[in-house]
Amino acid sequence: MDKFTIEITELADVFKALSHPARIEILNVLADKNVCICGEIVEVLPLSQSTVSQHLKELKRVGLIQGEIEGKKSCYCINWNKINELDEQFGDFLQNLLQAKSNSNQCC
Repeated sequence: MDKFTIEITELADVFKALSHPARIEILNVLADKNVCICGEIVEVLPLSQSTVSQHLKELKRVGLIQGEIEGKKSCYCINWNKINELDEQFGDFLQNLLQAKSNSNQCC
């Protein structure tokens, strides 16, 4: 992996974490409520407590959420600073692709 920049590696890691629909839905629920949630997320997802906890841990690992994710007193919320950072990084990534497209001949 040392052949890639840290930024690209981190961006890929976040996208890997977002590759599961449950994690995207968790972020949607947290964004919709826009407050720290303590244990309520299991009630709105068709998943067991342990499965939700594993998804929350993965989202926390990549920095998309923050808070405590252990036991019944778990409280968590979206890390808006990370979301803003991701928005900027992904926007730059897409802009680079679109710029490359406009500078090249169509191959397909």
